[in-house]
Amino acid sequence: MAKRNIIEKAIDWSRRKSPWIIHFNAGACNGCDIEVVDALTPRYDVERFGMLLKGTPRHADVLVCTGAVTLQTRDRLKRIYEQMPEPKFVLAVGTCACSGGIFEDCYCVSGGMDTVVPVSAYIPGCAARPEAILDAVVKLLTSLEKSQKAIDN
Repeated sequence: MAKRNIIEKAIDWSRRKSPWIIHFNAGACNGCDIEVVDALTPRYDVERFGMLLKGTPRHADVLVCTGAVTLQTRDRLKRIYEQMPEPKFVLAVGTCACSGGIFEDCYCVSGGMDTVVPVSAYIPGCAARPEAILDAVVKLLTSLEKSQKAIDN
C-alpha cells in the first residue's frame, strides 16, 4: 500500500484534533438534549478537545443524536447524515437513541438510531451524563487516531 501524501495526513490530523459536531433531536423528551448542551458549556470545556458545535451538517464530523427515531424524523436524519463529509461518526445519546427506549413499541417509532444510520458509539442512560458524552467522544477520537497510525505504518 502506498504511503499517504502530506495533505491527506494534515486533513486527517485536523479531523482528529478538531471534531465539529452537529446535534439532532429525533424526538427526545429533552432530558438528553439538556445534557448534550451541558456538555458543550465551559463547565466541561469540550473546546480543549477542539470540539465545536456547528449549525450545518456540511461542516460537521460527528452527528450527536438524541431520542428515538420517529417516522416523521427518519428521512430528515438520513438526509443530514448523507450531507456530512467523510469520515463521519454518529453518537447515539441516551437509551431512546440506543434502542428506542420506552417508546420502542409505539406505532410511530422506528427504533434506535442504528435502524436508520450506522452508529459509531452508544451512550446509554436516561438521561446520559455529560461526562459520558465527553468520554465517548474522546474514545472515538482515540480509536480514529490508532486506525490512522496503522494506515501510516
